[in-house]
Amino acid sequence: MTDIPLGAGAEFDRIRAIAAALGPAASGLGNDCAVLPPGFGDVVVSTDMSVEGVHFRREWLTWREIGWRAASAALSDLAAAGAEVVGLTASIGTPRDAPVDELTELMRGVGEAVTAVGGRVLGGDLSVAPVWVVDITVVGRAARPVGRSEARAGDTLWVTGALGGARAALMAWQAGGTPAAGARERFAHPVPRIAEARWLAAHGAHAMMDISDGLGGDAGHLAAASGVRLELELDQLPVHPDVVAVALARGEPIQAFAARGGEDYELLVALPKSFDAVEARRFQQDTGTVLTRIGKVRRGAGVAASFAGVPATLAGYDHFG
Repeated sequence: MTDIPLGAGAEFDRIRAIAAALGPAASGLGNDCAVLPPGFGDVVVSTDMSVEGVHFRREWLTWREIGWRAASAALSDLAAAGAEVVGLTASIGTPRDAPVDELTELMRGVGEAVTAVGGRVLGGDLSVAPVWVVDITVVGRAARPVGRSEARAGDTLWVTGALGGARAALMAWQAGGTPAAGARERFAHPVPRIAEARWLAAHGAHAMMDISDGLGGDAGHLAAASGVRLELELDQLPVHPDVVAVALARGEPIQAFAARGGEDYELLVALPKSFDAVEARRFQQDTGTVLTRIGKVRRGAGVAASFAGVPATLAGYDHFG
C-alpha cells in the first residue's frame, strides 16, 4: 500500500505517508475515483464535516481520536439508514505548516473507525486550510434503507445506549476542568450503531435517525419528516452515569441535560406497537446494546416532552442558531 502510483511533490508525499499509515484499512488509493464492488440493495451515501474550533479542539483530543470521531460521525448516518458499510473517502484541510505525522495519526483514527464496522478507506483529498477540516463521505448498501418519513401513529419510540455522556465531557472542558473517563470516551470515541441499526431494520423499524444534535432537536426532524407528533417521556431516558454530577453542578434536571446533549450518536427509532420488552431483550442479547422505550407516536405534529407527566421544554443544537 505504500508504493502507490503517484508522482513527486509534497502533497503526494503526504498521500504516500497516509497510505503507509492506513495499510490494509485502505484500498484502491492512487486513482481519480474509487470503484465500488458489486453488491445487494441500494447504494446509500452521506457526508459529515468536522471543523477545528467548532466540532473539536486539539487540546482536548489526540490526533487519532479526532480522526476516529470524524469518521464515526459520518458512519452514524449509515447506521440511521440501516445500511452495511462499504467504505469512506476523507478530504482533509490542514494548516500549511502542519507536521505530516499529525495528518497520518488523524488518518489512522479514520481507518480504525471504518474498519471496525467492516469498511475501508476508498480515497480522499488534501488541501491547505486556515484550520483543520475533516470532511468524510461514507458509502453503504441497504436492502431496505430506513429513513425519517415513515413513523406512524401507534408506533413506539425507542433509543439505543445511554445519552448525555458527550455533553458531560464538553461541559467539563468548557468549564476548564477534566471530564470523567467515561464521558470523555463518549465524546472522543463514539461508536456508530451499524449492527444495531441493521437489526432494527430487519425487525420492522418504520423510521430511524441518529442523535447527533440532541434528542430534543432530532426528534423534531423525525416528527416533521413523518408528519406525526412524538410524545417523549423524559423520565424513561437512559442516562450516561457521568451525566449526574455535571447536570447537578449546572442546576439542570438530569434527564433534560441528557436530552439536550448531542454527539452521542445513538439511534432514535420508531417501531411497530407490537415491538415489546421481550424483543428489546432479544436486541440486547444479539447486539450487546441496551434499547429503551422513551415514548410514542401520535397523530398531529411536533414534539411534546414530559417528565413524570409534567410538560417539559427541549431544544437541540443548531449550527447557525
